[in-house]
Amino acid sequence: MKISRHCFIIVAVIGLALNLRPAMAAIGPLLDMIEAATGLSHTQSSLLTSLPVFVMGLCALGGRHIAGKFSERNGIALGMALVCAACLARYCAGSSAGLLLTAILAGAGIALVQTLLPAFIKRRFGAEAGSVFGLYTTGIMGGAAIAAASAAGLAAQSGWQFALAVWALPALAAFFLWRRATAGLAVPLPAVAAGRTAQPGFWRNQRAWELMIFFGIGTGAYTLVLAWLPPFYTSLGWKPAEAGFLLGGLTLAEVVAGLAVSAWIGRFPDRRLPLLAVLLLLSGGLLCLIFAPLSLALPACLMLGIGIGALFPLSLILTLDHLDDPAQAGMLTAFVQGGGYIIASCMPLLAGVLRDRFSDLTQAWVAMLIGALCLVALCLRFSPASYRRIACTMD
Repeated sequence: MKISRHCFIIVAVIGLALNLRPAMAAIGPLLDMIEAATGLSHTQSSLLTSLPVFVMGLCALGGRHIAGKFSERNGIALGMALVCAACLARYCAGSSAGLLLTAILAGAGIALVQTLLPAFIKRRFGAEAGSVFGLYTTGIMGGAAIAAASAAGLAAQSGWQFALAVWALPALAAFFLWRRATAGLAVPLPAVAAGRTAQPGFWRNQRAWELMIFFGIGTGAYTLVLAWLPPFYTSLGWKPAEAGFLLGGLTLAEVVAGLAVSAWIGRFPDRRLPLLAVLLLLSGGLLCLIFAPLSLALPACLMLGIGIGALFPLSLILTLDHLDDPAQAGMLTAFVQGGGYIIASCMPLLAGVLRDRFSDLTQAWVAMLIGALCLVALCLRFSPASYRRIACTMD
């Protein structure tokens, strides 16, 4: 019975993860249709990705207040309900203002789940937390892959509004799965009890800022590709379905990379070697987009997918490594994700501005390549011996 409940909760965590990106991932393959129907400029349409990510960052920074108002079980359930409502509302939201409002609502729901779930995983799974986190982040990428690959086909059959709204159904299923899997679990003391004095100290801790910047720039690569890779290729003559499948293939490579992280991360107590490897792959994929996007589309897809797919879970696992206490680790993760998502939200917006100005996205890939090279230099600082640099925050 204990093993069965254990597995059921893991399935519920994966179910939640699968629903944390479709609200954004389905946008990219449909962006040309959305702009034609609503009159949004490239800069304005970039907000459909940037706004949810920005809201996710704000909510994560307020994680200790959120943790004080909601139990993990109820807060995560509310977050999934908001994602469901946002997707459903898109069936009727044909205006630019309506779409932007649903983007904010989806971002708030995603943020609730991402703010509360890390501490739950850390406490519930203990030594297995790294592996479960790998499955969780892989589920996030898997949901993005399905949404990206299916969006154009669904839009061709039933319209772009239906292709966005259909993701309310799996979100509703994840809501009930989570409630059922966690029914009867002991409710811990609010995480804010442990984090009330801890989190403000992160603002004064250099290592916490390094982790935030690292996560933010790395996630910026994910949000940039998610929002603008399909429009980049449609501007080069590809059909929307082909561009959507390319993004779907890229996110499928992310899933494989995430599974590999889950299976192999225990063999690398020093996270720097795998981090350097995936950063080099990310840089290689960006170089393909800059110099030969048509002839090297598949190699770019593969390198970007593996690089981004492994970098996301590795960044979170690296953050969790710094603290042993589940509540404090959860608050550090909220701090890192909060500022990191705000940083990451700038990349799609920057790309939209550049596309409006130059009618091209090459400059956006160049900017991201510079960011990736900065991460290589920052990565070298994350030796296991340096983890104690965060400890002064707890004193």
